[in-house]
Amino acid sequence: MGTRTFAVRVSTFFKERVGLHGLGFILSLIVIGFAAVVLYRMLHNLKWSDVLDALREKNPRDVAIAFFLVAGAYLTLTFYDWFALRTIGKGHVPYRTAALAGFCSYSVGHNVGFTVFTGGSVRYRIYSAWGLGAIDVAKICFVAGLTFWLGNIAVLGLGITLHPEAATAVDQLPPFVNRLIGVGALCALVAYITWVSLAPRTIGRSSWFVTLPRGPTTLLQVGIGILDLSLCAAAMYMLMPASPYIDPISLSVIFVTATLLGFASHAPGGLGVFDAALLVALPQFDKAELLGALLVFRLFYYIVPFAFALTLLGARELGLRIAGKEQAAAEKAEAKARAAASKTPAE
Repeated sequence: MGTRTFAVRVSTFFKERVGLHGLGFILSLIVIGFAAVVLYRMLHNLKWSDVLDALREKNPRDVAIAFFLVAGAYLTLTFYDWFALRTIGKGHVPYRTAALAGFCSYSVGHNVGFTVFTGGSVRYRIYSAWGLGAIDVAKICFVAGLTFWLGNIAVLGLGITLHPEAATAVDQLPPFVNRLIGVGALCALVAYITWVSLAPRTIGRSSWFVTLPRGPTTLLQVGIGILDLSLCAAAMYMLMPASPYIDPISLSVIFVTATLLGFASHAPGGLGVFDAALLVALPQFDKAELLGALLVFRLFYYIVPFAFALTLLGARELGLRIAGKEQAAAEKAEAKARAAASKTPAE
């Protein structure tokens, strides 16, 4: 009875004092802390001079290809918002605005963490100029997130089914169990596509509801997610050490799994979690060379886009401020002209 009472008190404390958001934050800290311990144990004897040597030995052609692959992945991210806008019936917003919102929201969200909130704030700032409200932005975030997860299910499902041992390197489950998970994921994806194809499906209620894409449109949605993840995995593959050999599908499974772990941790850029997962799953590679590849990937995927996004957002805010001052001055001058015209000379 004492143990049961204690459990009830603990449960009540978390529900009333901490809440689900607080519990999620605590779990994120635990995951990040665990990853930090793993990284320390694996890298504390590593010499940074070895990492610098590994970076110098990178083939410039491979590095350039990786950069353009990452650029292609960020171009694909703009289609997340473009697709979401048309899904919720806001097709009047042009692609250039969707591209700006998609690129900046993901660049900021990837680096700051808690993408739903940080990226959503950036989206709201941009889309509010086109008459979209908070509910519209929430719908965009939902559809974009759905695109991301459908792409993940497709890539991981196919990859784990073909190369279950790659997933075993991360989750330590037997290969046959991972293959069953992969087959199950693909079956769930097929079931979802069939479900939305048979009749219009709506998520939500009252003023917050989204009509899910149907049939071929859903296949397009899945394709966008697959292309994004494939380009990122290909960029990582180009940066990997030349030996020992690892096939692209196995690396894709490990890379996407590590990315999801980093995403779930809500750590800025998945820092520590993403890196630890790759280092644990790829013990056959020299740590200095693998760490060099990770540093270059982080530069291309996180730092460069983040700096560019901040520049774009800063330039946009400056432009809006200047335009606002000019409009205010014009309105003030017009008001003075009207006041002067309304005055009549004394008889």
